[in-house]
Amino acid sequence: MKLSENIIGFHHYSLKAPKFDETVNFYEHLGFKTLHEWSLPEFKLERCVMLFHERINAYIEICDGNADIPAQGRKRKIDEEMVENSILHICFVVKDVATARDEALKIGARDLSHGVFDIDLVNKQKTVNVHNSLVYSPNGEVIEFLEQVKF
Repeated sequence: MKLSENIIGFHHYSLKAPKFDETVNFYEHLGFKTLHEWSLPEFKLERCVMLFHERINAYIEICDGNADIPAQGRKRKIDEEMVENSILHICFVVKDVATARDEALKIGARDLSHGVFDIDLVNKQKTVNVHNSLVYSPNGEVIEFLEQVKF
């Protein structure tokens, strides 16, 4: 299966937000509603939320500013202007994560996650299991391939 046929939809943009609450509040004022919040201590990710805008059928993931997860750019040096990009990755919903990853690598992507993973995003109300893989595009963007999941 070609990668272009494997992709079945766009899922979300992920943003790193040093002003987490203000950023979430901003998007809520634009009509987004929080569907799920979680943390991943192994990535120093204290807070992350998945927001959804029903009318436009769009998701945005917002992670706290201290998150130590793959992103474009680099951390800024002391007294240096911000050089780290705020968009962490672009996520595509795919039918098959392993096939999408393999096809992307064949056409010039570089491996980032070193395989396909199942990750549990846990909070007090529920656990959401995601099946995904990450690559760098030939231009350097972080691309996430995600099998369809309900938040």
